[in-house]
Amino acid sequence: MGNREMEELIPLVNRLQDAFSALGQSCLLELPQIAVVGGQSAGKSSVLENFVGRDFLPRGSGIVTRRPLVLQLVTSKAEYAEFLHCKGKKFTDFDEVRHEIEAETDRVTGMNKGISSIPINLRVYSPHVLNLTLIDLPGITKVPVGDQPPDIEYQIREMIMQFITRENCLILAVTPANTDLANSDALKLAKEVDPQGLRTIGVITKLDLMDEGTDARDVLENKLLPLRRGYVGVVNRSQKDIDGKKDIKAAMLAERKFFLSHPAYRHIADRMGTPHLQKVLNQQLTNHIRDTLPNFRNKLQGQLLSIEHEVEAYKNFKPEDPTRKTKALLQMVQQFAVDFEKRIEGSGDQVDTLELSGGAKINRIFHERFPFEIVKMEFNEKELRREISYAIKNIHGIRTGLFTPDMAFEAIVKKQIVKLKGPSLKSVDLVIQELINTVKKCTKKLANFPRLCEETERIVANHIREREGKTKDQVLLLIDIQVSYINTNHEDFIGFANAQQRSSQVHKKTTIGNQVIRKGWLTISNIGIMKGGSKGYWFVLTAESLSWYKDDENIS
Repeated sequence: MGNREMEELIPLVNRLQDAFSALGQSCLLELPQIAVVGGQSAGKSSVLENFVGRDFLPRGSGIVTRRPLVLQLVTSKAEYAEFLHCKGKKFTDFDEVRHEIEAETDRVTGMNKGISSIPINLRVYSPHVLNLTLIDLPGITKVPVGDQPPDIEYQIREMIMQFITRENCLILAVTPANTDLANSDALKLAKEVDPQGLRTIGVITKLDLMDEGTDARDVLENKLLPLRRGYVGVVNRSQKDIDGKKDIKAAMLAERKFFLSHPAYRHIADRMGTPHLQKVLNQQLTNHIRDTLPNFRNKLQGQLLSIEHEVEAYKNFKPEDPTRKTKALLQMVQQFAVDFEKRIEGSGDQVDTLELSGGAKINRIFHERFPFEIVKMEFNEKELRREISYAIKNIHGIRTGLFTPDMAFEAIVKKQIVKLKGPSLKSVDLVIQELINTVKKCTKKLANFPRLCEETERIVANHIREREGKTKDQVLLLIDIQVSYINTNHEDFIGFANAQQRSSQVHKKTTIGNQVIRKGWLTISNIGIMKGGSKGYWFVLTAESLSWYKDDENIS
């Protein structure tokens, strides 16, 4: 790629940036860019103004930058600025640029110092700039001021992370030299997303304000906290210089003089200062665009083919054709039915690895939750023994019997069987709820048709609710059948030895698979992390997993 073509890379990305902003940033492509990150009063604004050679950014106390500012610098013979939201209007007075940034910020965020992630796109044409695109992000703050929300620090952090987590984004970490570099908010955030320091460019400001006898030589020589792209030191105008309207050109000369005269920096003076930083960023961004261009082009072509496929599907679409609408409706309803069946029966398509849902969760309700609900029923052995004693004595009446009457046995057993109704009906409720949740997940694909989505969900949910009553009646009927006749010829009543023999024979014939190996109560005690002493858990051990519960809480 020739030098001429290389020079065209940044303007090309600028046009793409404008196009995506005009579309509301709905495009999923990540454009190569440089994000400027730093704490409040770190000197970010001064660095950007030095690039342009003009005072054009809002200044003041607290959070001044409250929306991301996409600053596109374009080399040109004339000097003026344009906003994407003010198409066709050229700003030659940079005081007006500042006022427009403030007005556009307040229009979206209000007057209460709130923030917004909606960017402002500003393009500056000047003979004094190199082609460069930077995104100025709000300064990192700790304490809310005025009417700001109490979580303002979290909001700013999240906004910054939205940009710097992208692999195509270079990070310009601005840190003042008169603070401890180990506590730099900018470098700390950069290290979270770029631990190897491959995408981070360090900028050290306020070198002239360091305590006498100290310097940042080790940092600027990339020895203390090394970054692959290194550090560049700059000296900005002080607040007194800004208030006194000190010319930026004069400030640049003073900066150059500072590095040439300072004993700690004179040997690296040619690699320090704002002009060098601008050249470095121009070269780094150009190289970064060149390196990411092949992958970016592949993603762009992939999205283009996908859109062309969608366009082809609607090429002969006639909105007024009723058969079209009917066919589209049937296709969406059929797709809903297929998705619902896959979620219940199981499918290899789009497997959820985060949680159980659909058929898998229903299976767990039947095989783990239902047994848990049964054993959770209150059982007092002393009370049961008393009930058995009273039942036997009441049946014998005045007589003293030698054998346990069948009627006493049936009375006690029936009373225990009736207790199964509660856990059984609760399991039905859990299954019904999971089916309705599955319906809601399947109707997400109909989100573009809100009324169809709502009606489909309502109709299917009503059908499930109708079946709920019949299902519960059937479950209660099955329990009533068990209560009506006690089968004493069942193997559980034919003697312990014979039952044990049969059980061992059955066990030999069956394979383990994923069947339940053991289940019961497990008491955990004397563990430091368990508050409140010992705890009782109902556990289910299968060949593939171990689950345990405590009351209504599913722990694993």
